[in-house]
Amino acid sequence: MAWYEAATLMICGLLFLMFFGMPVAIAFLAINIVGVYIFMGGMIGIDQLVANASTSVTSFALVPVPLFLIMGELLFHTGLAIRVFDALDKCFGGIKGRLSYLTVGGGTIFATLSGSSMANTAMLGTTLMPDMIKRGYKPHMIMGPILATGGLAMIIPPSSLAVLLGSLARIDVGALLIAGLVPGLVLALMFIATIRVQIALDPDAAPGYAAERASFREIARALAVDVLPMGIVVFAVVGLILLGWATPTESAAFGALSVVALSALYRTLSWEAVVRSMTGTLKVSAMMLMIIVGSTTFSQILAFSGASSGLIAFATSFELNAYLILAVMFLVLLILGMFMDQLSIMMLTLPIFMPLVGVYGFDPIWFGVIMLLALELSLATPPFGLLLFVMVGVSPPGTTIGKVAMAALPYIVCTLLLVVLLAFFPQLALWLPGLIRN
Repeated sequence: MAWYEAATLMICGLLFLMFFGMPVAIAFLAINIVGVYIFMGGMIGIDQLVANASTSVTSFALVPVPLFLIMGELLFHTGLAIRVFDALDKCFGGIKGRLSYLTVGGGTIFATLSGSSMANTAMLGTTLMPDMIKRGYKPHMIMGPILATGGLAMIIPPSSLAVLLGSLARIDVGALLIAGLVPGLVLALMFIATIRVQIALDPDAAPGYAAERASFREIARALAVDVLPMGIVVFAVVGLILLGWATPTESAAFGALSVVALSALYRTLSWEAVVRSMTGTLKVSAMMLMIIVGSTTFSQILAFSGASSGLIAFATSFELNAYLILAVMFLVLLILGMFMDQLSIMMLTLPIFMPLVGVYGFDPIWFGVIMLLALELSLATPPFGLLLFVMVGVSPPGTTIGKVAMAALPYIVCTLLLVVLLAFFPQLALWLPGLIRN
C-alpha cells in the first residue's frame, strides 16, 4: 500500500469515527486495531499493540504529571487558590477580566513549575475554571487563556521537551533551555494584550466588580497572609531544581507536599478535600494516559506503514530558499502535530531537519526554539491537538472540541506572530545564550 493510501486510511478513518460521536480514546483504539492488523501482520500486530500501550504509559517521565495534578487539585479543593484569587481581587479593584490576566500570570509561573504542557493546562483548568465560571466569565475568556498559557510550559524553562529535543538533535541543552525564556515571556505579554483587546471588543465577556478598592492595610495583609506563603510552593518546585537539589519528578512531589503542609497550616486540609483531589486527579490522569496510548500507537502505525516518512519527504522535496524551507518545516511539524505526539514527531523529523539546518546555515539553538513553538502550537491545533482534549476533559459537560478550538484561535495567532518575530529578530532567542557563552 502506498504511503498516501495508508495516511488516508488512518486519518480519514479516525475522523469518520469521531464525526459520528465515538469518544476520542475509543476512536483511536478502533483505528489502531485496524491499522496494526493491516500493516503489522494480523494478530501478531494486535499483540504488538498491547505491548506498545503498556510501554507508552509506564515511562518514568510521566510521573510528574499526576503529581502536579494533585498539587493543582489540592490548591483548589483546600481553598488555597481561592484565597489567592480573593487577595488579588483586593489589589486589582474593578479591573475587568483580572482573572483572565491572572490565568496568564499564574500560568506562566506554573509553566516553570511543571515543565509539562498537559499537566499545566489540566492544573490551570481544575484550579481557575470553576471560580471564573462562578464570576460570570464567558467561555472563550476562560478556555482561551488557559489553553494558551498551558502551552508555555513547552518553551519556558525547565521544559522537559526542550531537554529531549536538545538530546535528540545534539543541541546544547542548557543553551536551548535558556533560549526559550525571553520568547516565552514575550508570548505571555502577547496573551495579555489579546485579553485586553477581547475585553475592549466585548466588555461583558469578563466582568468587573462594583466593590470599592481595599485600603493599603487590607491589601498588605491579604498579600502577606494569602499570597506570599505560596512562595513556598514556588521554591519547592523551581528553587529545588535551580539549586540542583531535586529532579523535576522529585520537585513535583515536594510541590504537592508543600501544598499539603500549607493547607494544614491554614486548617483547610480535610479528608473530603483529599478524596476530591485524588478523584479529580485520577479522572484527568486516566484521560491523559488514554490519549497518550492512542496517539503513541497511532504515530507508530503511521511510521511503520511509511505514511509519516512519505508525508515528510513530499513536504520537503521542493527547491526553496532558506526561509521558505523553514516555513515548510514549520508546516510539516504543525500538520504532524495534529495527530501525533510530540516525541514521535521529533524522532521522525529531526534526522531530516537537522541536516537541512546545517545546509541552510540556521543557528541550531534558534531553530530549536522555532521547533518548540511549532510543537506547542500543534498541541492546540484542531482536530487532534492534545491540549484541546485535555481542556474538554476538565471543562463542564457539553463543552465541544469546536468551542475550545475557537477560544484558542486568537492565541494561536499570537504564537504565529512570535515565530515571525523570531525569523526577523533571531536575537530574541539567542541573546541570553550569547551572554552565558561570553
